Amino acid sequence: MTFSIVARSSDGQSYGVAVASKFLAVGVAVPAAEAGVGAIATQSYANLAYRPQGLALLRTGTDAAHTVAGLTAADPGRETRQLGVVGAHGDGASFTGAECNAWAGGATGAGYACQGNILTGPVVVQEMERAWLADPPDVPLAVRLLDALVAGDVAGGDQRGRQSAALFVVTPGGGYGGGSDVSVDLRVDDHHSPVPELRRLLDLHDLYFGRPDPADGVALQGETAEEVRRLLDRLGQPDLDTWMGVENYEERSLPGAIDPLVLAKLREAAR
Repeated sequence: MTFSIVARSSDGQSYGVAVASKFLAVGVAVPAAEAGVGAIATQSYANLAYRPQGLALLRTGTDAAHTVAGLTAADPGRETRQLGVVGAHGDGASFTGAECNAWAGGATGAGYACQGNILTGPVVVQEMERAWLADPPDVPLAVRLLDALVAGDVAGGDQRGRQSAALFVVTPGGGYGGGSDVSVDLRVDDHHSPVPELRRLLDLHDLYFGRPDPADGVALQGETAEEVRRLLDRLGQPDLDTWMGVENYEERSLPGAIDPLVLAKLREAAR
């Protein structure tokens, strides 16, 4: 009833899961990940205990394949389960029980595992894997995961239809203000086009929570400083920091400079 990809970033710093399904709020059940440890997707009569148990195994240094083997061996309902795991090193691993509804299967490689059940056909997983491998390794993990999910959706996805999707990524200190490791946690719980809607949300997430390269900042001097002051006056805002706080752009703050994206949004707001 679901298709997903679990993966590790090329630099080994991030882990994540992207998933879509004809199932309400699939993001509640399927994904789990821990910074420095790995990521898991449990689906097809999902065994939610796989998430903490699998992360515990990965935390000990157990590789993905042995984590899958350990989880499924201890589960009397394993033939109805589907599972994808990626750890800190090596290939990802995927398991599809013999009683999963057709079409069901997976594909794995270095740092990733794609899997799905009740799909329109094997092309869904094939296209997910193709999209994952086609993206350059330095593309952010959240984008690569979503590109793979989009490819599976376009290829047919869940044969029953579309309802929900989710994207979950962890990176050390990657959360808001650096206070957590959860860098992306987006869910579309009930929507007629959940994967495109997830793409829209990821774009907004980057706008509000992306951290600009200081080298790209435009110095708040001369004509730029004068323009920013005029725009802020037009909006009735006392200073740039106040306006950025109102608009939730504080993660894009740069000392003595302004992020070009924020400058564009300021110009747009003051039209």
